[in-house]
Amino acid sequence: MTRTETSLAGVLLDRRYRVEDLIARGGMSSVYRGVDTRLDRPVAVKVMDSRFAGDRSFLDRFEREARSAARLHHPHIVAVHDQGFDTSAGADNPRAFLVMELVAGGTLRDLIEDRGRIDVALAVTIAEQVLSALAAAHAAGLVHRDVKPENVLIGRVGEHGGTVKVADFGLVRAAASAGTTSTSVILGTVAYLSPEQVSTGAASERSDVYSTGILLYEMLTGQVPYRGDTALSVAYRHVNDDVPAPGTVVSDLPSALDDLVVRATRRDPAARPANAADFLAELQQVRAELGLRPAAIPFVPAPANSAGGGPAEADSELTVPALPAIAPDAGPRGTQALPRAVAEQLEHTGDRESEPTDGVPRRRAPLAVLALVVLVLLGGVGAGVWWFSSGRYVDVPSLAGMSREEAETALSQAQLTPVFTEERHNTTPSGTVIRSDPDSGARALQGDEVTVVVSLGRPVVPDVRAGASVEEAERAIEAVQLKPRMSAETDDYSAEVPEGAVITLRPQPGSQANVGDAVTIVRSKGPPPTPVPDITGLSRKEAFQALRDAGFDPYEAGEEFAEGVPSGHVVRTEPAGGSTVEQGSRVGVVVSNAVEVPSVVGRRTEKAVQILRDAGFKVSGGDSRGPISFVVDQSPAGGEFVEPGTTVSLSVIP
Repeated sequence: MTRTETSLAGVLLDRRYRVEDLIARGGMSSVYRGVDTRLDRPVAVKVMDSRFAGDRSFLDRFEREARSAARLHHPHIVAVHDQGFDTSAGADNPRAFLVMELVAGGTLRDLIEDRGRIDVALAVTIAEQVLSALAAAHAAGLVHRDVKPENVLIGRVGEHGGTVKVADFGLVRAAASAGTTSTSVILGTVAYLSPEQVSTGAASERSDVYSTGILLYEMLTGQVPYRGDTALSVAYRHVNDDVPAPGTVVSDLPSALDDLVVRATRRDPAARPANAADFLAELQQVRAELGLRPAAIPFVPAPANSAGGGPAEADSELTVPALPAIAPDAGPRGTQALPRAVAEQLEHTGDRESEPTDGVPRRRAPLAVLALVVLVLLGGVGAGVWWFSSGRYVDVPSLAGMSREEAETALSQAQLTPVFTEERHNTTPSGTVIRSDPDSGARALQGDEVTVVVSLGRPVVPDVRAGASVEEAERAIEAVQLKPRMSAETDDYSAEVPEGAVITLRPQPGSQANVGDAVTIVRSKGPPPTPVPDITGLSRKEAFQALRDAGFDPYEAGEEFAEGVPSGHVVRTEPAGGSTVEQGSRVGVVVSNAVEVPSVVGRRTEKAVQILRDAGFKVSGGDSRGPISFVVDQSPAGGEFVEPGTTVSLSVIP
């Protein structure tokens, strides 16, 4: 391991950052407590080893990665405040350094060593905060590449609690480009490396998902799934074995959590959650299913032998042992350097391995072949395995504004490998290159991959069929980088689209928009309100039929008097005729209770009075003055409809 500077205590870097006591030291850097003299605030200063000073490729990548990390602003990410190259020791020997948030506390490794297995609620809470940090990085196009307990800090919040902070985004990628390494080397912490990192050296968002799955496994069980006497044997297991469910080690774990860890650590990257955000969503769903409440994270003080908390334990940083030796520590802590040829041999011999017995791998016949490969590599040390020359490096050409075909040709001519991705863009025409990573002018090794981002043009509001579910519409909108939204104010009635389903989108499908614009999902409120027909005067039977024909459910709502409306005919409805209500609503029918006055003119008075009283009327003026008396007039007149119990006045003679 190359030694870092003995101490920089007291040095003023870049005329601004005063270096104080050493916090920790690792293979590629030292971490110091420091002070930003301009803002008078405590900071952590990570100074890279002097062996990187003359490596232009490393310095370029270091600056790019530091800038990318500095753009990450998230409560669970250690903030990068600044980066620079101090030349106080001479312009030919610049010190690359990072200035970061000072986190007073220990690491997740300290918590695991203190407690061993961590209870389910706390493990899930810590994993959620780690995934939240990684999700922010993935959204910004940054992959961590070295997720492990040493890079998960636990700082103090308030009097007793702690909070998770993820550190060291992008440093593995920067070191991987350094002249002190080789394209035949795979860098990372072997206990947490994804199979694709071991076999090809490539890392993606799904690689971070795998490493976080191993991290969750270790919290739940108190151990990593694979251990061995050498890094080679551990790497072999990652490439050729399926990570077992943590429930095979700890029997009382919930099966839903077991299944999620297994899914996150599949050997096939496509079988894992696509990124940290998807993993986080699944973990939160498991939390909800299990009814787990977020646990208070215990504050982890810095270890007793440390000078204080920092952005990460330095011994957990990337170390670059001289190839082809394989680091003897195959445990979970240190980042390992693994020869690519050995990794490829691991991948090709997987089908011939024996199954482990009682959790301990049997000695495998192919290991003899692997040992031979290692011996061959060892034999090449004296002949100059670390071959470097300027011819191995090329400049990344300027690709912005080119077509996909032109960019592919330009990179092929520069002996670089294009990897194309696509995204929507408001100003760059469809099919045109937006940017590349590394950017134009950067130095790269021949054969390195260059990510080329090609524009899909401005988003177009998708054509979502009427009757689709809201979830379908949301997926279609998000797929073109637009934001779905809904409002009760924009929902509408529809006779054809069921209630709750999608009627249309606003703006209309096919309309162009800008990335991130909102698209309103118009939902159906069911059939539109229908006016209640005016059935006044109809008979009860006719009225009920007319309401049913109009789509309503009629019912008897009582009787009342209405002048001129015959008995049993409709006086009014509830709601009133002409009102608009939803189809299928109940409509009350109120009918007339009027009675018809019988005609008694010309009848003997005594008989007339009897007829009227038998019909329910009261009678006035019906007293006879002689033995024979006749009715000559009445009021109300015969045939009129009046309320029951109305008084009928009679005029009689003599």
